[in-house]
Amino acid sequence: MDLVVGATGILGAEIAQRLAAAGRPAAALVRPTSDASKLERLKTAGITLVQGDLKERPTLDACCQGISAVISTASATFSRQPGDSIATVDYQGQLSLIEAARVAGVRQFVFVSFPPVPEDFALQRAKRAVEQKLKESGLAYTVLQPTFFTEIWLSPDVGFDFSNARARIYGSGINKISWISYLDVAAFAVASVENPAARNAIIKLGGPEALSPLEVVKIFEEACGRQFALEHLPEEALRTQKMRATDALEEAFAALILYYAKGEVIDNRDANRIFPSLVGALASVREYAKCALSVSTHGASAHA
Repeated sequence: MDLVVGATGILGAEIAQRLAAAGRPAAALVRPTSDASKLERLKTAGITLVQGDLKERPTLDACCQGISAVISTASATFSRQPGDSIATVDYQGQLSLIEAARVAGVRQFVFVSFPPVPEDFALQRAKRAVEQKLKESGLAYTVLQPTFFTEIWLSPDVGFDFSNARARIYGSGINKISWISYLDVAAFAVASVENPAARNAIIKLGGPEALSPLEVVKIFEEACGRQFALEHLPEEALRTQKMRATDALEEAFAALILYYAKGEVIDNRDANRIFPSLVGALASVREYAKCALSVSTHGASAHA
C-alpha cells in the first residue's frame, strides 16, 4: 500500500485518486480536523483513511507500518490548523516522516519540493534540509521539483483575475516561466512509484512551453476577446515586502513572488528520460486558459 501525506490538498488528493484509479491500494494520512467533504471524496475514490499528524511522531510510526511507498506533498503553506508552521510541518514534520518511513522499512519516499530559488527564506531551507535527509536516509527516494503550478499562480488568489480581465504582474513581466499543471505533477508522482529510473533522483519539472507573464496575458486576451487591465508591482516593492515579512509564511510568499518575477525556464531533459510518455503530453497554458475561462463563463451564467 502507498501512503499519501498531504492528501487533503489539491495535489495530494489528485495523487491519491490516481493511485487508486491505477489499481494501487492507497492510504491517506488525515487528521480529525480535516475537511469532512475532502475526506468523503477520498473515501469515495476507494482510499483508506489513516489518522496521523506530522507534528506527532508516534502517529507517523503507526501510519508507516505495512507501507511500500510514501508520497509527501504536505506543507504548512496550504494549512491554517493550530500548531502548523513551516518549522513544525515543512521542516521537523517531514524529517520525522522520513525517519518513521525508514524505521518501518518503507521501500521508497517520493517528496514534492520546488527548484532552488535565489532567495534565502525558511521554507526553502526546510525543503533543502528534507532533500538532504532523504539522500542520507538509506531510503530509495525521488524528489520532484516542479516550478509554478498553472492553476495556483494564474488564478485570482494571486492577482490573475481572468474572469474580470485583470492581472497583477510581478516585476517586469517579461521573464519566462515554465508553468506546469498540478495534474501533470500528480502524474509524475504516481509514475515515480516503483520506477527504477526515478530511484534516488532529483527531477526538475516544467511545462511544455516557457512563457512570460505578459505572454500569458496575451493568451488569455485572445481566448476571452477582452483586453486585460494590468497592475505592475516592481521588484523593489517585492523585495521590501519580503524584508518586512512578520512570519515565515509571509516571507515564503514574498520570496516565491520574487522568484516568479525573475522567472525560470526548466529543462525537462531528465524528466523526459525518466517519463517520456508524460513529458510529451503536458498541459499547456493555452489549454488551461480555455478551460478556466469556460468554467468561469458557465459559472457566471448559472448564477445570472
